[in-house]
Amino acid sequence: MSEIKEEKIKILYVDDEENNLQAFKASFRRDYKVYIAISAQVARDFLKTQEVDIIITDQRMPEETGVDFLASIIPLYPDPIRILLTGYTDIQAVIDAINKGQVYHYLTKPWEEDYMRTVIKNAFEIYALRKENKKLTEDLIKSNDQLEFLLRQNLLS
Repeated sequence: MSEIKEEKIKILYVDDEENNLQAFKASFRRDYKVYIAISAQVARDFLKTQEVDIIITDQRMPEETGVDFLASIIPLYPDPIRILLTGYTDIQAVIDAINKGQVYHYLTKPWEEDYMRTVIKNAFEIYALRKENKKLTEDLIKSNDQLEFLLRQNLLS
């Protein structure tokens, strides 16, 4: 009997500071499939080729804020759970994150490893539930269509 290997959670971490990217990768690469991007544009290009479950982004980046990046990718990539990181307690950024970026969780820097693991675990549970819900809805629609077809066949004969 073959054992099904559980796939690692795929995380994209976006930050304009190379040392933050490397620290995140070093801390979490054993438990998760970690991808890193040095800018919002690099992250956008990456998302064209790779599916991820969770996106964690820094708020304060030179070209584009984390909230603006997250808001911009929602139309193309609505499924990944979004987490915002910031070194500042900026209440407007929190409000924008929730309203515009559909952010699941807001964390301050420097992040604490155990707490980050808990946030990632909880975020992935929501991601998995949404994915399952979407599949069940699609299955229900398909079954409904088949049932309607059978009913029409019976009415015509």
